[in-house]
Amino acid sequence: MTDRAVLDEFQQAIDEAFRGHERVPVREVYARVSEHVRVPADMLAYLNEVPEGDYSKAEITQAINDVIRRRGEQDSLGLLRLPRQVRPVDGSGDSSRPGA
Repeated sequence: MTDRAVLDEFQQAIDEAFRGHERVPVREVYARVSEHVRVPADMLAYLNEVPEGDYSKAEITQAINDVIRRRGEQDSLGLLRLPRQVRPVDGSGDSSRPGA
């Protein structure tokens, strides 16, 4: 399996973990990724380097990409695709507003 195919499988597992959820604990992402037999164990180790906690899909993707970069594997392996950010039309998601 090529590195891109492995990353695609990894990405699919992350997508599955977040289906219907805005935030997910890293251990849930780990469990979902481990169910994908085509994702090698060394890729699961990336999740071991992500601190415990709840993450949005963008946050966990960035954290995994940071691990890949720290290991210097971004050129040989590549990086996960960051999800597009959805912005509220009315600006109600602006946390810089007082009372937000």
